[in-house]
Amino acid sequence: MSTPSPLRFPLFVSGACWFSIIFLALSGLLRASDKDSEIPPGDQPEADFPALMPRIELKDGDTVVFLGDSITHQCLYTQYVETYCFTRYPGSRIRFHNSGVGGDRAVDALGRFERDVAAFDPDYVTILLGMNDGRYKAFDREVFDTYERDMKTLLDQIAETGAKAVVMTPTIHDARAARLAEKDRGEPANTYYNGVLALFGERLWEEAHRRGLGYVNLRGPLEDITAEQRKTDPAFTMIPDSVHPRETGQVVMAVALIDQMFAKSKVSAISAIKSPNGKWRIFAAGGEVSGVEEAAPEGELPGFSFKAEALPWVLPPEAELGYQLTKAGHRHSGERLTVAGLEPGRYDLLIDGKKVATYSYNQLAKGVELQGIAQTPQHQQALAVALLNQERNDQAMRPLRNWWRERKVRRFELEKWKAENPGSEEIEAKQAEYQTWLESTYEIEASLLAKVKEYDDNIYSINQPVGHHYKVRKAVAAPDSK
Repeated sequence: MSTPSPLRFPLFVSGACWFSIIFLALSGLLRASDKDSEIPPGDQPEADFPALMPRIELKDGDTVVFLGDSITHQCLYTQYVETYCFTRYPGSRIRFHNSGVGGDRAVDALGRFERDVAAFDPDYVTILLGMNDGRYKAFDREVFDTYERDMKTLLDQIAETGAKAVVMTPTIHDARAARLAEKDRGEPANTYYNGVLALFGERLWEEAHRRGLGYVNLRGPLEDITAEQRKTDPAFTMIPDSVHPRETGQVVMAVALIDQMFAKSKVSAISAIKSPNGKWRIFAAGGEVSGVEEAAPEGELPGFSFKAEALPWVLPPEAELGYQLTKAGHRHSGERLTVAGLEPGRYDLLIDGKKVATYSYNQLAKGVELQGIAQTPQHQQALAVALLNQERNDQAMRPLRNWWRERKVRRFELEKWKAENPGSEEIEAKQAEYQTWLESTYEIEASLLAKVKEYDDNIYSINQPVGHHYKVRKAVAAPDSK
């Protein structure tokens, strides 16, 4: 007796049943096909994926390490983020360490990881690598695989320290800027390399989701602002040499990191409302109101004192364009004052007895923003913090990064010499010479780290908010110039 074929079914099976049978059969084939397909290493069922890290939540005593290549070595976007934290969280002592070295790839970061990252016992490590890893050429699978492998190893090592990793996409390669500067890298860099960097960034996106890391898209904001500005200025660039963003571009990077990884917050909001009985109620968010005067001239706001919990985020003058293009003040440094109930007219705002601005009663009723007014004492205090942090980076942090760069170059030269002179009797002597030089410079490293700490102490002595006296009075007419 012959065995019936498994695909031979009775003719009386209904259409719906036929559909179900065929669906089940195809599902079985698909499942069998899935078993035979290659599953990328480390992949897991979607239900097991961790949630992405929602934000960087800094607390007193935390340490943040910025790991990267020459773009981090510049000490600019890192400086601007540091200044944001120095002014936004003055009550929390936070330590920052720049771990950028010019020319680095992921493999180089691995080579200095223990001394330049793990030794600082970080709570958060941001990573900006990839620009050099792609080797400035069209996509190469072997190059990509090397980058992927080394980045995974780097993320594993960060996890072993107990720190939380925040991966950031490579920045953009601005080929137009290179051509304008007559520093044409030639093909394929001018045509394809920006796309290669985009692919590297997308791979980081996938890895961040797989591991539940922090993720920052730097590429999007840099491209968007460049495109918008080129609508009116075709030669606009934030990256004159095509690779290293200058101050404007580095502000865009800092704002992207803050946008995507820090909790949304403003500095303060003061509100004054006149009740129907003629009395004023003055209250605030982000600080404390005190010393409200009992009386004020008719139609004016009683004077009061206000002590904010934070300072506005102010950057050095050369960063101003980036600050404006990103609307950083409005988005991340809001100091709002609202006065509802004034009589029609124009009013002067005085802080600590000095006039800082003049507004109409309607403007004050809708609310005005103070963070952009350079004359306010809180702006001046925040600027002093920004300039001191700039000095900290110029005099201590960047020289420290330069030391690491020289160390790397000397090591490279030694390895190159050894490769060119295999079996030479001088190899041992050359190795000893390098080691002697290195050990003789450890004092330089220690002195620069001590200098960073000294600057930190000074910053935390001048970044503490103080109370200021506010007064809104009827505008005083300017004296007749005749």
